[in-house]
Amino acid sequence: MPAQTAQRTELESKVNEYLEYLEVEKGSSPLTVRNYKHYLNRLVSWLKNEGIRLNLIDINPEVVRQYRVYLSRIPVLKATKGVKSDVLSRKTQGYHMIALRSFLRWLTKNDYKVMSPDKIDLPKVDDRQVKFLSGEQIDRLLNSPTLSKINGKRDKAILEVFYSTGLRVSELVKLDRDKIDLERREFGIIGKGGKARVVFLSTRAVEWIKKYIAARRDHYKPLFIRHKGKIDPSTPDEKMRLNVRSVQRMIKKYARKIKLPVEVTPHVIRHSFATDLLMAGADIRSVQEMLGHKNIQTTQIYTHVTHKHLKDVHSAFHGKGGK
Repeated sequence: MPAQTAQRTELESKVNEYLEYLEVEKGSSPLTVRNYKHYLNRLVSWLKNEGIRLNLIDINPEVVRQYRVYLSRIPVLKATKGVKSDVLSRKTQGYHMIALRSFLRWLTKNDYKVMSPDKIDLPKVDDRQVKFLSGEQIDRLLNSPTLSKINGKRDKAILEVFYSTGLRVSELVKLDRDKIDLERREFGIIGKGGKARVVFLSTRAVEWIKKYIAARRDHYKPLFIRHKGKIDPSTPDEKMRLNVRSVQRMIKKYARKIKLPVEVTPHVIRHSFATDLLMAGADIRSVQEMLGHKNIQTTQIYTHVTHKHLKDVHSAFHGKGGK
């Protein structure tokens, strides 16, 4: 029994070391680290419950097969879009396998004798569906804030910056006033995975940032801050910074206000930014750079949308010239 405890501790310690690697060396986002922790801890818990030995070498193809069967049968009570699902989706099962494969790659890189990560095949899932807003819907959303109060001016500036840049919400809330060059309409940012890129602002986004800043009577560093209640000048900058959840709630509020037929999130606006560029003729490599994608494969999810657009254009106009 003591030997089993030592083995268990070794496996858990390696998982912790891997998570620290993701955070410190690889520069993964806090959300990525949290998700990988959840996926790998689920594996550890399952191994314990099944009484399977916890040596690293005992993570073998047969154990992985049994674990995949377990994942496919995990009950899920959460309803999605009104339809009750009773098991983990194939997409979520895939995330567990991606985390395990990545963990095994890290172990291999560090000279541990483990199962080859290449032996793990990911489950096939349907092509990722990209939600995006039409030009008319974007215009309505951008014009939805009431501009008589400072909150409305802030929200208008946020929406304009989102659509102008395609920023992730985690990137937007980190913006500071002194880091943005409003004259050149650009700024640098360190995005997901520590990838640096230059971000460009539209003339309209700059206009609304200036209007919002002019309406403020504070000297806080963050570009976007909370405005509820009386502002205490002694409050630290980071306590005033608008957080991710607040921005998400704000966007949902305006989407409901104008009765948009789709659930709108910051990422939907990011999709709309990318889709608009591609439909206007931008090349996919340039869009990849503007979005801060490490791999071109990530950007290629938008080609399904643009191909559909081209097909619609073809159907509407091809062969009509002789009529």
